[in-house]
Amino acid sequence: MTQLAALDPDAGFERFRQRLAGELFSHPVIVENRFCAWFAEGDLSRDDVADFARQFSVFSNQFLIAQTQRVINAASLDEMRAAKEILANELGVVFRTRSPQAGTPDSDLDPELVGIEGTVDGGTFRFRAAHYEWLLHFAAPLGLSFSDLGRRAVGSPATLRFCDRLIGLYGSDDFSASAGAGFAVENWAAAGFWKQLIAGLEAFNASTGLDLNLGFFRWHDRIEDQHAAHTFAELHDLYFGPLPFEEDRFLAAGREMLDGVKVFWDGLDADRLARRP
Repeated sequence: MTQLAALDPDAGFERFRQRLAGELFSHPVIVENRFCAWFAEGDLSRDDVADFARQFSVFSNQFLIAQTQRVINAASLDEMRAAKEILANELGVVFRTRSPQAGTPDSDLDPELVGIEGTVDGGTFRFRAAHYEWLLHFAAPLGLSFSDLGRRAVGSPATLRFCDRLIGLYGSDDFSASAGAGFAVENWAAAGFWKQLIAGLEAFNASTGLDLNLGFFRWHDRIEDQHAAHTFAELHDLYFGPLPFEEDRFLAAGREMLDGVKVFWDGLDADRLARRP
């Protein structure tokens, strides 16, 4: 930590926030995602949406490995529990909440109704509440079955490079690197790409009458809006927390993680251009 941060911790944190703006938030995958901008326009063929579903399903499944690594390599009990909340919810443990919808049969299963806050501690497990099963349900009208989705064998080279970087960085046993990758992923997810995907898929549904279930995407959009509101409060706690925090390592891992995210979207963009010479 610099001498400035040692003399005035708040000034050090503000300087760090300025570094984030210049070194992470300006990343092309956050400010100019070509594939998602095109996707949002809604001029999508069935092949476009099916290819997107295949590649996104591989990322969704591989994320479980990255999140498990994050649990295993947690630097504290609190960090481990936070990682378990995400993993258990991904696998189908519904957040226990006081929402009026909680406890009804549909709220345990329908991603349009499942709550976005609460805790998995004491929550109910449902196979069909697993996020991946929501994605399977989304892809079924496209003619895609369980064997067509999720496995590395159907992942493109770009998708697999992204997934491997996610597992290596987000799930790292290096506290600062894992924190930086996690922060980068959160800010990418909160930058609006979910809304772009939803806009494109709604247009696709309207033009084809296929009525794909978009609950998987709408749920993630809602939860990322919630996460965005807490991002800097959580970063403040991390920066001033008891664990050793290395700014340079945090930022380097964040940039590397966003580079990996860009590889994923650029791969999808190259594939869709190849389908439309």
